[in-house]
Amino acid sequence: MYSPFKPTAGKRPPVLVGRDDDLDAFRMAIEEGPGAPERLLFVTGARGIGKTVMLNALSDMVKERDWFVVNETASVGFTERIIGSLADRDSRTASYTLPSLSLESPLGSLGATLNLGKMQVSHDLAALDLRHAVGERLDRMDEDRQGVLITLDELGAESPMDEVRAFATAVQHLIREDRNVAVVFAGIPGMVNDVVNDRILTFLRRAERFHLQNVDLPDVWEAFEHTISDNGKSADYEVLNLLTEATHGYPFMIQLVGHQAWRASDRNGHPDAITLQDAQEGIEKARDRIGELVNGPAVDGLPPMAREYLLAMAIDDGPSNTGEIARRMHRDAKYASVYRSRLINEDFIKPTDRGFVDFRMPFMREYLRGHAAFYQLEESLADELRGSTGD
Repeated sequence: MYSPFKPTAGKRPPVLVGRDDDLDAFRMAIEEGPGAPERLLFVTGARGIGKTVMLNALSDMVKERDWFVVNETASVGFTERIIGSLADRDSRTASYTLPSLSLESPLGSLGATLNLGKMQVSHDLAALDLRHAVGERLDRMDEDRQGVLITLDELGAESPMDEVRAFATAVQHLIREDRNVAVVFAGIPGMVNDVVNDRILTFLRRAERFHLQNVDLPDVWEAFEHTISDNGKSADYEVLNLLTEATHGYPFMIQLVGHQAWRASDRNGHPDAITLQDAQEGIEKARDRIGELVNGPAVDGLPPMAREYLLAMAIDDGPSNTGEIARRMHRDAKYASVYRSRLINEDFIKPTDRGFVDFRMPFMREYLRGHAAFYQLEESLADELRGSTGD
């Protein structure tokens, strides 16, 4: 049988481990009707902690109640895409660049050029805004039992703030009108805070928050036991302990470890059980994969000095002294603290004791140690290139 574990970004796993309280709170809010606090909600947490999976679970919950659901990402054009989904119309935008128009003065000595620039035309949606689009969708439904849920993933520093403000304003009006709606945002905690602290978006500060943490290890152990046994294999106590401890309670790692151990058991000719050998092979493979799928892309998106800060931390086996990090970077403490703040804000690291920080993302230390030479070579080449061009 194929692996029942789903280590794919955003894919809902067969068992949503450790999230029952949050799911119950949202379910109650839907049942209580407009005005229930969890109907305006932020889902926050570190990368790979399961934010998108939670959005999918909340969407599935209301779809079972015959609600209309729009799931979007907070990238440029998301408001138009939402309106298009609500209106069942083509939301594509046609862009027209008009030519410059030269005007000759009758006096001959004067001239003027009028550049009309670009004009954006949205087919069939020119007269609609998000508030009316939601209202019109609800008007076509039985609002006593049906509603509209909009989820907006990856809210953060790269989100188009003009669109976020327009979206939030529409949501505020819909809530005031007691329309049967729910709105759920998701993002990294620090980056969400930056958005919420925008002076136009003050009402969002009253939104409820589900801050997703690592799953308790006893819940992970139980999830492994049930998922493995329910799908035709067995695993003894020692194997279940090994699999559980390898995850550190990190939801994406639960799926990776389970998937790779299951594959190893098939590859090793163990159709009915996951053995200790299978578990060890699966864990090793999962550690490599989490580096490729989560840690690598996250680090690659950072500026060089932020990466250097992480590399300086990776030298230590535990929490790092911030003064020592600055010394390793050959920078003063004030300079290094700028990158410390950014990395905390984006949930790469966390403060521990006073003057100490540690990695928040599991296996980040191991990933950086394995790729330190590559990043250092990359930065050296970049320095040489900047020097040769005079930058």
